Parts: sequence; C-alpha cells; structure tokens
Amino acid sequence: MSIRGPRKGENYELSVDLNSEYKEKRKDAIKRVIASMTVGKDADVSGLFPDVLKNMQTDDLEQKKLVYLYLMNYAKTQPELVILAVNTFVKDTDDPNPLVRALAIRTMGCLRAEKIIDYLSDPLQKCLRDDNPYVRKTAALCVAKLYDLKPELVLENGFLEQLHDMISDSNPMVVANTVAALTDIHISVTSQPSTSSADIAQFAITTPVLNKLLIALNECSEWGRVAILNALARYTAVDDKESEHICERVVPQFQHVNGSVVLAAMKVVMIHLRNVTREDLEKQLIRKMAPPLVTLLSSPPEVQWVALRNINLLLQRRPDILSNEIRVFFCKYNDPLYVKIEKLDVMVRLASPKNMDALLSELKEYASEVDVDFVRKSIKAIGQTAVKIDEAAGRCVDVLLELINTRVSYVVQEAVVVMKDIFRKYPETYEGVIPTLCANLEDLDEPEAKASLIWIIGEYASKIDNAAELLNSFVDAFTEESYPVQLQTLTAVVKLFLKKPDSSQAIVQRILNTATKDCDSPDVRDRAYIYWRLLSMDPAAAKSVVLSHRPPISIPATTVAPAMLEELISEIGSLASVYHKPPETFIGKGRIGADSLQRKADGIEDQFSTQKALQTVAAGQQAENLLDFGDDPSDGGVSGLAATQVFSQPAAANLLAGTSSNPLDDLVSIFGNSASIAPATPAPASALFGGMGVPMTPATPAPLNAGLFGGGGFATPTQSSQPGSSANKPAQEDDLLGLF
Repeated sequence: MSIRGPRKGENYELSVDLNSEYKEKRKDAIKRVIASMTVGKDADVSGLFPDVLKNMQTDDLEQKKLVYLYLMNYAKTQPELVILAVNTFVKDTDDPNPLVRALAIRTMGCLRAEKIIDYLSDPLQKCLRDDNPYVRKTAALCVAKLYDLKPELVLENGFLEQLHDMISDSNPMVVANTVAALTDIHISVTSQPSTSSADIAQFAITTPVLNKLLIALNECSEWGRVAILNALARYTAVDDKESEHICERVVPQFQHVNGSVVLAAMKVVMIHLRNVTREDLEKQLIRKMAPPLVTLLSSPPEVQWVALRNINLLLQRRPDILSNEIRVFFCKYNDPLYVKIEKLDVMVRLASPKNMDALLSELKEYASEVDVDFVRKSIKAIGQTAVKIDEAAGRCVDVLLELINTRVSYVVQEAVVVMKDIFRKYPETYEGVIPTLCANLEDLDEPEAKASLIWIIGEYASKIDNAAELLNSFVDAFTEESYPVQLQTLTAVVKLFLKKPDSSQAIVQRILNTATKDCDSPDVRDRAYIYWRLLSMDPAAAKSVVLSHRPPISIPATTVAPAMLEELISEIGSLASVYHKPPETFIGKGRIGADSLQRKADGIEDQFSTQKALQTVAAGQQAENLLDFGDDPSDGGVSGLAATQVFSQPAAANLLAGTSSNPLDDLVSIFGNSASIAPATPAPASALFGGMGVPMTPATPAPLNAGLFGGGGFATPTQSSQPGSSANKPAQEDDLLGLF
C-alpha cells in the first residue's frame, strides 16, 4: 500500500480524528499524520500541531513515540506552541517506566527550541542520577546536545563534572555514551578555543580513566566500542609498558563483526605501536592485523572500498602487514570498477620478487577485459611493477609486447606510455623493443601515447636508422598536434640534430621556423627560441642541456607526505582516511581557512616583490621549470627564463641537479645582473649552426626587444635590428627586468 500525501480537505479530517473521543481513532489519525509527514514538501501537516499536542498525555508508549517524533520535526516551525509541551515532558521524566523517562529527555534534547532549553536543566539533573542505566546513558548524550546549544548552561549546572563521574559507572553502555558525549564536547572546545571556561570542558584521559575504559570496552555495544576506541587513540601513553598494555587489550577487537570497530581498533594499535620497543611484540601485533583486514574484503563493495582506502594508508606506514596476502586482492568478475582500481593500487604496493609471477599473470588477464579504464590501469600497474622490481622488468616487457601484438588501440597506446617509463628506469637495456613500438606509430591517436613514442625516438635517435623519417611525419602535422606533442616533437628533433647533425639539418630548420612563426602556444614558441639561441651560441652547452643525464625514476613508497601520513593514521575509520586528506580541508571552518590560504597564495605577487616571488619559485619549483614531460628535468626541456642567453654551465648544472644552495644566485649567474642583463648578440644566419660544422641559413630569430618576452609579438627578420646596439639596449633591459 503506497503512502499518499494529504489531499485537499484531508487535514480537516485528520484534525477531527485527532480530537475524537475514541483512543483507537486518535492513534490511527496520528499514524496517518506521521505517514503524511514523511511524504515530503507537498504533505505539510504542520497546521495540525495543536491537535497532535493534545495527544501527548497517554499511557500508550507507541502513541507517545509517534507524537514525540512529530514534535521533533515541527518544533522549529511552531516555537510558540512548543512551550505547551513542557509540562508533559517534565511529567514524563518522572514516569515509572524508564523507557518513557529516556524518551522524554531525549526528545527535549532534540527539539533545539530556545524556550525548551531553559526547562531542560532540572529534568536532566534527575535523569543523570537515574537508577536505570538506560536513562543515564540517554541523559549523557543529552548533555552534549545541550552544550552545543547553550554551553554556559552546561557549565553552570555542573553537568560536565557529573559526566566525568559517570565514567566510573558500573554499566558499560553508560560509560561508552559518557565518553562519546565528553569527546564531542572536547572537539567542540578545541575547534572553538575562545569558548568561555574552555579548560573545564577539556576531556583529559588519565591512567585511572584509561583502566575504566579498557574494562568497559569488551562489554558495550559496537558503537560504544567505537567511541571508546576513538578516545583511546587520543590518549598519550605514559611509557612503552602502558602502550603495550593498551595494544594487548585492544587486539581482541580485531575479531569483531563490525568493520567500524575493526578499523578503530587498528587505529589504536597503529598509534600506540610507535612506542612499543619489543620487536617480538611488534611483529606479533602486525601479524594479527592481517586476518581482520582480509575479512573486510568479503564485505559488500562499498565497505570493501572504504577498507581498501584504509589498507592503502596502513601499507604506506607498515608495508609488511599484508606481505603474504596479495592473492586476496585479486579482482573478481563482479567487483565494481572503483573497487578494482583500489585493488590494483594495493597489489602494486604488495608486489615483490616472490609474488611477481602470480601478479603479472593476473595483470595480463585484466588487460583483456572489456572495461577500457580498468585495462589501462592494469597495463599501468605492469609498468609500475617493472619500475619497482628489477627482477620483474624483463617479464613485464615480455607481457607488454604480447599486449602490443593484440593490436587493440587503447592497449597499444597505454603500453607505449608504460614503455617510456621502463626506458627511463633501464636505459639501453630493452632497445630491441623499439622497432615494435615504432611499427605501431600510425595506430597512435592519443597525445600522451604520441608524446611517449616521440620521446623514445628522440632519446634513441642515434640507434634508429629512420629516426628522421619517423619524426618528419610529426613535423609535417606539427601545427595540428596538441601542445604536449608539439613540445615533445621539438625536443626530439633537436636531440636528433645533436646526435646526427649531417642528416637532420633540414628537419631541425623546418621545425624551428614552424614553431617560432606558425605556432600559437607561447610555451612552444619560447622553447623553440631557447633551442635556437642555444644551438646558435654554444652547441656544447646545447648538448649539456638537451642531452643531460636523466635522474633515475622509482615508485614512491608513499603517496602522501610522512607528516600527513601520521595524521591520517590517527584518522583511520573516518572520511579523512578515505579521502586521504586531513579533516580541516573539507570540514567546517577548516575548509574556509584552506580557501583563504589558497587566495593568499594566489596573491603572493601582491604581497611580495617580484624578486621575492622569483626566489620562491626558483627554490621550490626549479625542476618543474626544466621539464619536458612535466616530471623529467633531463628530457631536453628548458625553462623559458633561459632564453636570455646561453646557460652558465656551473649554475645550470646546479639547477638541473637540484643541488643549488641559492637558486636565485644561480639564476642571476645564468642571466647576468641588472647592469648587464642585455643578451648576447645572436649569431648571423649563415653561422647559426656553424659550431656543428653544418652551414645553414634559417630565419634570424627576433631580437628580444622586438617582443620575445614583451607584448608586441615576434618580429620578422626584416624588422630585426642589432640587439646589441645602444638604441635598443634600454628596451631590452626593460623587457627582461619584467621577468624579475
């Protein structure tokens, strides 16, 4: 039977029935009112408030619950009429039935009406001292609700002192609810330190309190256990013996059927494990963590995903927890995509020489699935395994070659991207794969895959006989390609020229002309001018920059900063551990503070001088300024700032290696000081690449004062004047000083 909202005139019928002389008719009318209330906005029964209020005084517990539910829903809309219910509430708190007493005090705490709050103190005092533990545990939570509404009332009536005394209660559920209330008040105080009498509201766990919590832990309900465990996680142990004692008492909670209890117990053990000095106990505790985590993976998909996100954090802190359990993370056919992706991440973290055969066989199977996103993630996982484990690299390359031979477009393209990383990790080891990759050049249509293959061709240009021919196809369509492909093509052609100058002079001249004249991306144009200046002024410097040694790459052991990881471990079982972000970034005032901080960061140039901003950028992001792909300072990418003149070799080496003690000084040594900032005169066209022994006549690059860094655009060769002349030097200095 479907629930219908009140039709026109139905409220009148309900009103008549609510005032009927027959009990059953009145009770049935209340049920219909509650049913209408749950329908939605179209079923407004707030006008029946006085009629429903008349039915509060009844001995029927079910009817009383329904009336209280109605009052909680409409108390804010009828604040003047709520006061009429006070006498009934106060009377119910003296009822012989403990369920009625608890129901009355709970409802009064939930009404959140200003006129009700002033009448709550006396009933709450009685309920906190009630003989029945059910009433006491309900009253304990009511104190937290009252503190949220009117903190001064809680402090004046001594409710906090009563809560502290209730921690010694004989009933474990009363203890659990008391801890939950005190914790909630403590969090409110710490988030608003300006609250009056804040020190009184602080919930400090002492050794006697700790023992009482540990005693109550095994006897209360699952939600009570979570509250106590969260409190234990905040406790700072006196010494290592106390930490060991806490861990031993909490470990039995690993066997609980509720996943929230299990994760809360994990959090407590992980926090107090930091102080454990006995290696045998540490290994024993870590070994006991594995079975409950494995059990969580048999839960519904939503719970699995939450468990996997928390497992990811735990593995970053303690990689050996699940070292022998990789098979339980193998994906099932009916797993949703979000679960499969998390499992792939965990599998890569657990990869080791012992399990790499089983892992690669599994990943190879995943690559034949129908879900494109999952297939791409699986192929990426194969590449991560190759980079992480040296012994597995050869096997991973063989699997990737098998996948490339399937000729499936998205499989081939992802495999090419992965191979680029493998070449970065193992240079000159798997060069035999290059012909296979180049054979699939025409099948690539995604920018990342194209850029990866172009990087491989440029990096191994000296060993690829037809490298110029392969790159020529990208040069022909240069202006039609995406910016990442254009940047990579430009760098690859310059690498080819530096390695094979005799056979690639035409192609390098073409791409430099096209990039500087026809390309609409300032990044591509800047890089083209940088390469042009490097090649024309000092080919040796060009080699040292473009063909510099690549730093090794590796799979990071953690995806969050160590300090952040410790904070997130303390938040296991909460949204913070799922988002992998601290709570203040997405909860309450913290989010506002983060937005404000971001706005301040965005406006750094308004607060500091440009010179200060440059120093910050140079110190913190020098690697990014020298990128080719965005993470490789050695693929040939050069910072746009370097276009002023050829790099000073020691300073450039410091910046490339990331070892500069003062990046700003190195930048000044590269570009010169403000008195000598004018760039060197470009070489004449006939000797642009003369240093390589190859006479060429490309178009003369525009002088810097003609718009290279200014707003006037690029000058044509006929508009160029000698940049070293006295007439142009002030303008040049003005343009370049704008960078600093």
